[in-house]
Amino acid sequence: MKSDIEISRDANLMRITELADKLGLKQEHVEPYGHFKAKVSLDSFEELKDKPDGRMVLVTATTPTPFGEGKTVNTIGITMGLNTIGKNAISCIRQPSMGPVFGIKGGAAGGGYAQVVPMEDFNLHLTGDIHAISSAHNLGSAALDTRVFHEEREGYEAFEKRTGMKALRIDPARITWRRVVDHNDRALRQITIGEQTPGTPKNMNGVPRSEGFDITVGSELMAILALATSLQDMRERFGKVIMAYSHDGEPVTAEDLQVAGSMTAIMKEAIKPTLMQNLEGGASFVHAGPFANIAHGNSSIVSDQIALKLADYVVTEAGFGSDMGFEKYCNIKARAGGKAPDVVALVCSLRGLKSHSGDFKVVAGRDLDRGMIDPNLPALEKGISNLRFHINNVKKYGLPCVVTINRFPDDTQEELDWMMIKAKELGAEGVAISEGFVHGGEGCMAVANEIDRVCNEKRPYFNYLYNVEDNISTKLNDLVTKGYGGSKAVISDEAKAQIALLEEKGYGNLPVCMAKTQLSVSHDPSLKGEPTGFEVPIREVRLSAGAGFVYALCGTIMTMPGLGSLPGYMKIDIDRNGDIVNLS
Repeated sequence: MKSDIEISRDANLMRITELADKLGLKQEHVEPYGHFKAKVSLDSFEELKDKPDGRMVLVTATTPTPFGEGKTVNTIGITMGLNTIGKNAISCIRQPSMGPVFGIKGGAAGGGYAQVVPMEDFNLHLTGDIHAISSAHNLGSAALDTRVFHEEREGYEAFEKRTGMKALRIDPARITWRRVVDHNDRALRQITIGEQTPGTPKNMNGVPRSEGFDITVGSELMAILALATSLQDMRERFGKVIMAYSHDGEPVTAEDLQVAGSMTAIMKEAIKPTLMQNLEGGASFVHAGPFANIAHGNSSIVSDQIALKLADYVVTEAGFGSDMGFEKYCNIKARAGGKAPDVVALVCSLRGLKSHSGDFKVVAGRDLDRGMIDPNLPALEKGISNLRFHINNVKKYGLPCVVTINRFPDDTQEELDWMMIKAKELGAEGVAISEGFVHGGEGCMAVANEIDRVCNEKRPYFNYLYNVEDNISTKLNDLVTKGYGGSKAVISDEAKAQIALLEEKGYGNLPVCMAKTQLSVSHDPSLKGEPTGFEVPIREVRLSAGAGFVYALCGTIMTMPGLGSLPGYMKIDIDRNGDIVNLS
């Protein structure tokens, strides 16, 4: 079989303006970036707002291995499958970070014959939104350090007299706005800035302080882009972003620094979703890219809103397992104005569930143990507990579940048949085998038919997992006990103090966004299957006031990933024709 990039490059693509015409978008609302991608103006939604919404299919998965379970392949494949059976379907997915692209996981365009194309454009830069976020975010950092520098150099009274502005009295030890870059770079997790250049006046390079970088897709600006419902809403949210605290304990916002307007100006074009196509000519909106382990893990509300007016079905993907992006879709995105799902496609694989037997050690960059690939019913019987957890998790929200078994070449029919029976026994409303990777839309017709059947038979009674008006500690505990099956959240003294401050400042009624490992339902990546009785340590709590959620860090989760010993960048190159090779 050809590689993903070879399949993408051999595809016969239609011009993006032709696709836009087929969708019914007006020419003045479509801004091409080359021949095969275009920005779509939010004015298009105003033109379409009186049309009825289509149905929302939310794609999630069991707890993945480091290589993923094929969620994006199936998001694109299900979209193709629905179009193949005569429905009008559009996918809405996230823009990938270049961190994983050049790391272990690779790109996020899908794969095989279920891809968004051109995949080089998709995985590298696209229309520049992530670069715009990096630039806007780091302008905020520069504004912050500049204000500290001038106020401390002149003194607060002198600064106020010279500028006519009120001194913000920023405490350098309480700056919460870390810089960002869109690469995996562990050396930037903790650094010192403003170090003295020998022979220069004191603090000429700024006030020295401890600083660090997060990956751009973990930026609060990325979360805001995904949750904003208009350019003006994005501007208002940027103004609310808390960047530091003063010596008096008062929050210092981007509005206080008078930088929110410029940050918005940099991201004016980023609020518009990007229109692309899949290998069978179906439409795909690509917009925003928050990680699901350190952010809320879903594409934008505005892309969903436009797509829902244009299609019978919108198929969107929530990052990692149902304890991650799916939970955050339901408790954060849906509260912010996103449409509640009509049905959930829960992706799993035989090899992924065998990994939850606890019999194998899966290491990123190394080949899988043959015991996960070859027939091994005992391992599958032990690992099925993870599927049970995720089916039950979907049901907690009142949503119907279609188990989507992502077939791999070495899977046996005997084990696939066993899985289909077991999924129904565990309570799934539907189950089908997906072969989209090899056969595109035809390979996902069975899944598409199940989704259509379940949507016509089951009316969801969507509900949230916790009461957003409860205090922060209660919500964290509810998330651990009801959402993960643990015994309780163990909140550090530092986190307790942070929670007390947030509640004192009036932020106690926001939803919570848990930053934790994606490799286990718990905080501990070694706990496989369906663990119970575990305690989740909350080491730190941060506020994303503009995005509208409280952000809790558990265990050893990092907001800046690192690279392994054999990262993907070692293979990627260009050939003599100037074409990119080995991008996956």
